[in-house]
Amino acid sequence: MITFKQIDALYWIAELGSFEAAANKLNMSQSAISKRIQELEETFDVEIFDRSKRNARLTEKGGELLDYARDLLNSRDQLLERVSARNVLVRRFRLGVTELTALTWLPALVEALRQAYPKVQIEPSVELSSELFRKLESDQLDLVIVPDAYSDSRFHSTPLQSVNNAWICSPGLIPDADPVSLETLASYTVLTQGSQSGTGLIYERWMATHNVQMPRTLTSHNLLVQVGLALSGIGVSYLPKACLSHLIEQGSLRALVTEPELPSVRYVALHRVDRQFGLNQDVAQMAQACCDFSRLLL
Repeated sequence: MITFKQIDALYWIAELGSFEAAANKLNMSQSAISKRIQELEETFDVEIFDRSKRNARLTEKGGELLDYARDLLNSRDQLLERVSARNVLVRRFRLGVTELTALTWLPALVEALRQAYPKVQIEPSVELSSELFRKLESDQLDLVIVPDAYSDSRFHSTPLQSVNNAWICSPGLIPDADPVSLETLASYTVLTQGSQSGTGLIYERWMATHNVQMPRTLTSHNLLVQVGLALSGIGVSYLPKACLSHLIEQGSLRALVTEPELPSVRYVALHRVDRQFGLNQDVAQMAQACCDFSRLLL
């Protein structure tokens, strides 16, 4: 997962025009700064710098990543400046996330929060959306990041980015050419996340509005299990397309084109309204910082 050290390396190489100049700026060896860029390239599976040129020239994808890196570093610096102007309570911040978040951008989020709030002990909890919502309700968590499937005036909701899902299966499971209708999908075993999952609840509601019933379903609350079942040809499932792009590109999985397409799933950050005032102001500040970084990293 990406780190601020890698982001700093990318920024200063682009800013100063060479790996050597950036290494001098960051007081590190040129081989060490090259390793950080290599780690970034491996994480995103893209080439960031055009190594056929003498100078450090960004590729198109590298330039796109640099734009996000600038935003992330600006947000980090603003938070550090804001926090340095006051004392931060030594306390714990109980953060709840879903499995998808834990498998993707949670490490970068935790590192960003640790740099901004070094005295705060961050305690992540990975659960189903329904369980996270229940723990937030009972004050066992300070903030949760979940699909936007819950509406409750007791909680403050901050919209984040959306996750694009697709119907995914093994390449030989469904011989029909794209596009595939929902009626065709209903004749196969459908791997679902169930209504305890925020994404599962959203898609159950969506299928109900299209009057589609899936008579053969197999429910699993574990995302990796769903991927494994799809790879095994057991059935077809709605899964995050970007996360599985490498398996789709190598032909291990097939992303179906369907009519209608699955809607994207908006994620939100929720925290209790009564944590915005009085002695709990530090919780609200941590929650807002978490929301700010989530917009950049999701």
